Order: sequence, then C-alpha cells, then structure tokens
Amino acid sequence: MRRYLIVANQTLGGTHLLALLQELTEQPSSFHVLVPATPPGDRLWTEAEARTIARRRLDDALERFRSVGIEATGEIGDERPLQAIDDALEGEPFDEIVLSTFPPGMSKWLRLDLPHRVAATYGLPVRHVIAPRERVAL
Repeated sequence: MRRYLIVANQTLGGTHLLALLQELTEQPSSFHVLVPATPPGDRLWTEAEARTIARRRLDDALERFRSVGIEATGEIGDERPLQAIDDALEGEPFDEIVLSTFPPGMSKWLRLDLPHRVAATYGLPVRHVIAPRERVAL
C-alpha cells in the first residue's frame, strides 16, 4: 500500500485535490493530510486564529473525502510548511508527498520554492498540484 502525505492549506478544499486522490485510490493507498497553520495573507492573524482556520479546513476536507469513499487521517502542523512536513515525517513513513498550491504569482509556497525544497530535503517523490483560487469560507 502506497502512503501519501497530502500538504495543503488554502487549497485543501479544491476539486483538483479531490480528483487526484480519487485517481490515486485506484491502487491500494492511504492518505494523511497535513495542514500547516499558515495564516492567510490578507491581514494580521494570531497563531490561535490560524490554527482554528486550519482545523476547520482539515475537518471539512476529511468529511468531503469520506463522502466519496476516501479514508484519510489528518493533523495541523507548524505555520512554516517545511517544519510541518519535517514534524510529520518524524512520526510516520510516507512514500510520496502531494503538495497543493495556488498558481505562480498567487502562491506564497511557490515563492519559497517549496516543491523543489521539499524534494531536495526529504528525498521523496513530490507531486505538485496547482489549484485555481477558490473562495474559501474562513
């Protein structure tokens, strides 16, 4: 069984990610969703507010995945995506990391070159999926 670490925050609710997970379930797979508690960039947020938003997104996503037959576990991670991934990888082994971001120009994670940094740091395959910006309720 192939084990995937799904890393997303604002794009977690996107149909692009759901479609990919449905495709991946064609083979025996398990999923663990990691939501770095990165505050949205539209104003100043407290750590508690960022974690609350991340928790809501995670809970909504896990419910949406279950509604289409995809079982997944999940957790909230550090606001710094690399640290969050590092923490998650300490706890369990994964075969591949799926990283969901907004498109170039919109994505903070792409400005950090996160897909390449994750691949270089952890030596795992990284599948980068790009979501259109969808309205997400905070």
